[in-house]
Amino acid sequence: MQRLSIIIPTLNEAACLAATLERVQALDPPAWEVLVVDGGSQDHTTAIAAGAGVRVLQSPATGRAVQMNEGARQASGALLCFLHADTLIPTDLVAVAERALVDPSVACSGFVSLMRSGQRTCWGVSGLNLLKTYLAPLLFRPLQFLRGLRLLFGDQVMITRRHTFWSGGGFDEALPLLEDGDLCFRLLKQGRIRLIRRVVVSSDRRVRAWGAGKAMATYLGIGILWGLGLPPRHLRRFYDDVR
Repeated sequence: MQRLSIIIPTLNEAACLAATLERVQALDPPAWEVLVVDGGSQDHTTAIAAGAGVRVLQSPATGRAVQMNEGARQASGALLCFLHADTLIPTDLVAVAERALVDPSVACSGFVSLMRSGQRTCWGVSGLNLLKTYLAPLLFRPLQFLRGLRLLFGDQVMITRRHTFWSGGGFDEALPLLEDGDLCFRLLKQGRIRLIRRVVVSSDRRVRAWGAGKAMATYLGIGILWGLGLPPRHLRRFYDDVR
């Protein structure tokens, strides 16, 4: 079995990190290593990570792309798994990840993400996010869609090979958001992007903060504007930071 490194970028994630790490520690088989890359948290995020016995790194700068690249540089596994601090993964993730990448024509894989709080699932927003995986590339990049482009985003837990990740250039550290979707475009040169038909569960904190209507409008609007070519730096103002 190939060694899998899990990389978790954090910034003030004390409210949700413990549950995420508890699920990570329950993996069977276990991950090779877990790296929490912190961007300067002012709460107890790093203490929670250290208490869980995972490796804690301080990022040279704040920003998800910067932090995930730093984790990838420090990781020693052949497979890299990028996990958001508010996302719960299945206990067989390591085996699922290896099976997903056994085909050399697949460059990157990710899961179906459900947004949930307790027993309540936000089906509308979850469905929209799933639809974007297929519909956005089909509408805006149809030729690339036919070549195997699917758009994965961070809450879908992206998994790729270390050499594939760096051959694609890693995450673009100049992007304030959508660094994950951007990476999918560049990884397409290495192979297909695949959606795994398994579920991960992400916090619905933005839906609770914004309301379902605003959340769906925001996600849809950002996706359309990005697809039409508006740079992510101009889209950042529509995406409030919610912890």
